[in-house]
Amino acid sequence: MNDWAPIAKEYDPLKAGSIDGTDEEPHDRAIWRAMLARYVPNKGVTGDPHLTLFVARLNLQTTEEKLKEVFSRYGDIRKIRLVRDLVTGFSKGYAFIEYKEERALLKAHRDANRLVIDQHEIFVDFELERTLKGWIPRRLGGGFGGKKESGQLRFGGRDRPFRKPINLPNMKNDFYGEGSAEKRNWSREGTRDWRTRDRDHERSRDKRWPERERSWAWGESERERDAKEERNRGRERKDRDR
Repeated sequence: MNDWAPIAKEYDPLKAGSIDGTDEEPHDRAIWRAMLARYVPNKGVTGDPHLTLFVARLNLQTTEEKLKEVFSRYGDIRKIRLVRDLVTGFSKGYAFIEYKEERALLKAHRDANRLVIDQHEIFVDFELERTLKGWIPRRLGGGFGGKKESGQLRFGGRDRPFRKPINLPNMKNDFYGEGSAEKRNWSREGTRDWRTRDRDHERSRDKRWPERERSWAWGESERERDAKEERNRGRERKDRDR
């Protein structure tokens, strides 16, 4: 617990798939894919990764000019790379912005997150591909993204940090069989009594159910149902008197 942190210092797909970073078994196939992946960061990417900002959840209509207009207010920009599809040329909804100074990077990281650009609330974080050891991108089952609908949430990032684990004390097993034979016999007898009582209740309810069905006809008011029940009880009394 001493080395626990809400933000991952080293990427581990198994921990990223756990809400508190304590899982020991993968709970979805994507985690298996990420654990088996051998990912090497793109060597064709240039620039200083420690001065680069990752911007996601962009409107697909947002352009480089719009990004430069918004992010230049935090400091001088060296380069903007809006990631586009190689075939269609359309935006994929995320970009990388490299600043000239670390001060500008930190200010943009602090103030630009959840900023609305072209009717979209954006997400801003540091670049992780080249700075976080063991990084696996989302397309290979890693990352810190994911949706609730898919059941493939990832934790340990800025948007969804780890929750602090709860250390529960060790429970004694006396209640589950360790102890005297007298206690165990008492628990079995108690269970048997409850089962018998439940069966009797079910039988009595089944006997009463046809009568209730007759009285609970659609469209009848409560007063009409009460009158019918009273007439039925009167007939039963007359039958017994005969």
